Amino acid sequence: MSGPLVVLVGPMGVGKSTVGQLLAERLGVGFRDTDEDIVAEQGRTIADIFVEDGEPAFRALEKQAVHTALAEHTGVLALGGGAILDAGTRELLAGHHVVYLSMDVDEAARRTGLNTARPLLAINPRKQWRELMEARRHLYEEVARSVVATDDRTPEEVTQEVLNALELKEA
Repeated sequence: MSGPLVVLVGPMGVGKSTVGQLLAERLGVGFRDTDEDIVAEQGRTIADIFVEDGEPAFRALEKQAVHTALAEHTGVLALGGGAILDAGTRELLAGHHVVYLSMDVDEAARRTGLNTARPLLAINPRKQWRELMEARRHLYEEVARSVVATDDRTPEEVTQEVLNALELKEA
């Protein structure tokens, strides 16, 4: 099958970009992050897009970025936390090696500080993170071939666990 070797999904702050870069290095392939693609194309941050254009406009940009990346990229691909909300995107992920990187709310708070720089967590961060995860967890699990918990693990440990989950040789 053409397309990415590995697609990483999971909530904001779980480490998709960090683990994705390490994984790409270990596998000797390129790394791509659809959030970075959107920022580069739009010339502004995701938070600015949310504030200026609203979430529906951002989700439309995200859907296009994911569809483009799935068609073009052959290495490790990290998707934004909400990319799996789109049914068409979930359908496109079928057949790909998708790994869901998971974490609990305490780990999310430790890693991100659940701060207001993340537009969907601006009011009551812990409560909103839990609600986002309740709404999204089943979608992450639906698209994933493997789930790798990141709690209390270093990026290197998570990377190795992803390789193990995919039954890929250690590079």
